[in-house]
Amino acid sequence: MTNRSLALLAWSMWALSFVLLALGVIFSFLTRAAPDPNAFGLAFDALLSAALLAFPTVGALVASRRHGNAIGWLFCVVGVLFGVQSAAYGWGVYVLFTRPGALPGAEVAAWLSTWLFVPALFCIPVYLFLLFPDGRLVSRHWGPVAWLAGAGLLATTVGNALSPGRLGDPPFETVENPAGLAAAEELEMITVLGFWLTLASICLALVSLVLRFRRAGGPERQQLKWFASAAALFAATSIVYTVFLAGVAEQAGQISTLLAFAGIPIAVGVAILRHRLYDIDLVINRALVYGSLTVTLVLVYLGGVVALQYAFRAIAGSNSQLAIVVSTLIIAAIFNPLRRRVQAFVDRRFYRRKYDAVQILRTFGARLRNETDLDTLSTDLVGVVHETMQPAHASLWLRPTPDRAAR
Repeated sequence: MTNRSLALLAWSMWALSFVLLALGVIFSFLTRAAPDPNAFGLAFDALLSAALLAFPTVGALVASRRHGNAIGWLFCVVGVLFGVQSAAYGWGVYVLFTRPGALPGAEVAAWLSTWLFVPALFCIPVYLFLLFPDGRLVSRHWGPVAWLAGAGLLATTVGNALSPGRLGDPPFETVENPAGLAAAEELEMITVLGFWLTLASICLALVSLVLRFRRAGGPERQQLKWFASAAALFAATSIVYTVFLAGVAEQAGQISTLLAFAGIPIAVGVAILRHRLYDIDLVINRALVYGSLTVTLVLVYLGGVVALQYAFRAIAGSNSQLAIVVSTLIIAAIFNPLRRRVQAFVDRRFYRRKYDAVQILRTFGARLRNETDLDTLSTDLVGVVHETMQPAHASLWLRPTPDRAAR
């Protein structure tokens, strides 16, 4: 196929994903009164569709510009699967609960929605770990892992799709599987085997990503940093939501986790297309600084409020809003000094080379104010360049002034 045909195919898959995800949002609006335990509201469903659309969008951009990179096509396929699953789910809820019999294929739509998420979700980590960032394996020795992952995904998908009896997933727990087979025990074994094969392949693929990072240098290392940062943010957000926010701030936790999930394809797209590639070091630095700063300030604020409320209760016998005011003033007073200290700690601990370079330049600047001998300054300057930039060779050439040349 020509480059133009490949680009047209990629954007056609994006358009199909967009239409299907939009159809899912429309069905969410039409079924807003249906007894759906999975419904989180129209706004959340629209945000979910927008987040899922990030995959085919990045996929189409990558596939149309880097035709040989398999990750672009992977994201395009994942986008279509997400779209079909979303539209099928909405179709099933609408026809089975909101307007029964209004459209055909309700059982088939419900059936599709209960298993399409398996290949859509699980192929993302395993093949991203194996193929990122150039769309190729680290070496041909990792080929069996790719085949193992494919076998695991196929077995898990087939087991879920053909399992006999009722679909089980709400709100379709009363719907009989239209494609169910009688071999229940065999299908359960296939599903379990597929799950463990998929899990093993994900672990092995993660090992290949670590090996790739250790061998990488220059731009490829920066690309891997983008992906690792997005994956770490998603993992951290998921843990915070599960441990601290579940049942307390449910919607806030879900939205933050969803946005972090959407950050993965965006980071992958930035890395592969190399747009502002080297900004990732600044992003990581700021994330470490302001993440630590936020946690510290929250702890100081809460500790201050609790301690002052206790003190006011002991003295005056009642709570006082003054505790909140004083705690806020303390936070305002310590913000900048604390930020500078956290920044210095992060630079010293994680960006040692940058920290050492700053210290060397600061020392050289202090000597520069007092030194008058040109030869000594020249030697010091060359030494500073060696220590901060670490070039293979450095020398300083001074062009003589006309007066000195005449003498």
